[in-house]
Amino acid sequence: MEKVDVWSRLIFDMLLVTDGRTTDLLETLLGEKMHVTVMRQEQWNEGEGEAEEGSPYYLRESVLSGAGSGFVVSHNIALVHSKNVPQALFEKIAHKEEGIGKAISSIGVESFRKVIESGRLRGEEAVDLFGKPVTLRFPALSKPVPYKKYVIYFGLVPGIQLLEYYNPELIPYRLKRLEQADGV
Repeated sequence: MEKVDVWSRLIFDMLLVTDGRTTDLLETLLGEKMHVTVMRQEQWNEGEGEAEEGSPYYLRESVLSGAGSGFVVSHNIALVHSKNVPQALFEKIAHKEEGIGKAISSIGVESFRKVIESGRLRGEEAVDLFGKPVTLRFPALSKPVPYKKYVIYFGLVPGIQLLEYYNPELIPYRLKRLEQADGV
């Protein structure tokens, strides 16, 4: 196993178990701020999964990429239970300008995360929160894709369920940029 593969495995192992804000870690790993691109955000229709009757859910699919480089770092799918999310946060999410973690931090709302599943899979095995196939926005996938599914709680109630897939080329990409900057 090459040294870069060892580092990648170690770093992704930490990322997959953390219950803190992953956006900050991703910014540190990439060495630049993240930019969110919301590809889809819509009210979720009952019958597409398990939902509480009369409670509006919103489905959001986005990617986080480097603000300067454009390198796609993560592909994210979120199910937002609007009844259980503070109104100010819901409005920030609706504007599609920030990642969910940044929005939570910017308004200072208390929350905690519970990781419910994590691991690695082949790109073609990727599914959304309802088990439907999803095409990840990472080019030329040849390595297993790290992923994490977790729930963000506000108080004692679950408000947002997230499924994040991470670009397995993140660490090699960053190391190559560091080498270029150092003239190696």
